[in-house]
Amino acid sequence: MRRLWPGLYAAVVAVELAGVALDVPALQWAAKPLLAPLLLAWLLRVRRKWDLVAAGLVFATAGDVALLLPGTTAFLAGMGCFLGTQLCFLTAFLRHRRAPLAAFGGYLALWAGANALLWGRLGDLRLPVLGYSLALSLMAAASVGISRRAAAGGALFLVSDALIGLGAAGAELPGRRLLVMVTYIAALVLLTSAWARRGTAARHTEPPAPSPVRAGASTGPGTGA
Repeated sequence: MRRLWPGLYAAVVAVELAGVALDVPALQWAAKPLLAPLLLAWLLRVRRKWDLVAAGLVFATAGDVALLLPGTTAFLAGMGCFLGTQLCFLTAFLRHRRAPLAAFGGYLALWAGANALLWGRLGDLRLPVLGYSLALSLMAAASVGISRRAAAGGALFLVSDALIGLGAAGAELPGRRLLVMVTYIAALVLLTSAWARRGTAARHTEPPAPSPVRAGASTGPGTGA
């Protein structure tokens, strides 16, 4: 399983990104609901216990499925699921090690500026986006205290959801939906593998980090498009 896992995950990533790039919903339904569960299975195999990051991946799975459905209700449901992801990750990271105050200050300033820019264009989504993006920004800041790998994952998660926010505000960019998935998948892989390394370091064992994103990226509520 250890040798098969990277190839399997890379294949799922490739199918998902192809589905987004070609706008084929069947491919997205086949692959997207597997992204977080495969990482969860790998994490549990490495750490051999359930924890808050594992719970966060369960919320991410539910959010991915919700965001495959059309409409504002599904979007809000997906955002709610990913709020659970952010809160689980945030709590786990803070319990392990506190990030520098400068990280929180920088991310909170970014959160305030981004919401100010989009406030007039979000309509009824203003308050949900405000609350969710606050949790996301705090998670990204807290990830700085884990490792550089985790910090990169937290930053990419924020980039992915910022792209979703732009879409919700009516600002469409070329390739936005694909960028959402590429950055989201990379964020999950980096955060999960960083957390697994943190756990195995305590046992003086280094797990093989998953590396599917390079294969998938040659093809971005959090979340997915």
